[in-house]
Amino acid sequence: MNKTEKEMLEILHKLKENGAVAVKAEFEAEGTRTEELLRLIELSRRAGIGIGLKIGGCEAVRDLIEAKQFGVDYVIAPMVETSYAMEKYVEAKNKVFSLDEREDIDFLVNIETYTGLSNSSAMIEIASKKNGIDGIVFGRVDFVGSQGLALDSINKDNVTDSCIEIANKCKKNNLDFVVGGGVSDISIDPLKKISKNHLSRFETRKIIFHAEALNKKEMKEALLNAVHFELLWLINKKEFYSLITREDDKRLKMLNDRWKLLNN
Repeated sequence: MNKTEKEMLEILHKLKENGAVAVKAEFEAEGTRTEELLRLIELSRRAGIGIGLKIGGCEAVRDLIEAKQFGVDYVIAPMVETSYAMEKYVEAKNKVFSLDEREDIDFLVNIETYTGLSNSSAMIEIASKKNGIDGIVFGRVDFVGSQGLALDSINKDNVTDSCIEIANKCKKNNLDFVVGGGVSDISIDPLKKISKNHLSRFETRKIIFHAEALNKKEMKEALLNAVHFELLWLINKKEFYSLITREDDKRLKMLNDRWKLLNN
């Protein structure tokens, strides 16, 4: 581990004390590469917390196979908007993971558009069936984006009310409910309002917290540390690939000089 990764590990230990349950990676919007995922997995295992992976879609079988190979704790399918997409996800994950393997992983989908909200009852009915899935993640940023609303509206009452609507449906059907998208210190009050109905976890871009963490006095500091972790992650990622781009510079120069000499 390099110096930056050791600093990231220290932050993860602090975050675990303040309710963090997993580090999150994304094959979807973030485009996490295999080597990056492996680094995150090592950090999470050393910190004693889980790893969550957002796959590329409801039927991304290859992503599910890699999730199985690497050993993750949460698998999230993005942008699931219809009961048909939910059926496809359930079918795909049951195809890739055996019944025994499914016992150790939580499978979830993202509801993050107004269309998804409108179809949520039918989707949750499928999700709650035997061999279905474990829960729903409400993605607030894409939810407001799908309606042409400003990003700063994610903490407004109408969005919180939509979260509560899904939360109550999940509670009724014994499903986990998770809130993500733009989570910061100003999200604490809306999240507490949701938790009074039903909330299992909430997540930033890279860190997943248990809902009970909202009651910790260190929560604001923890969310700041989550941002710091993401910042260090991006710095480490940039340096990693910068080293790769520079590793052959010396040989390239030597071969280029030799080519010029031979060509002359």
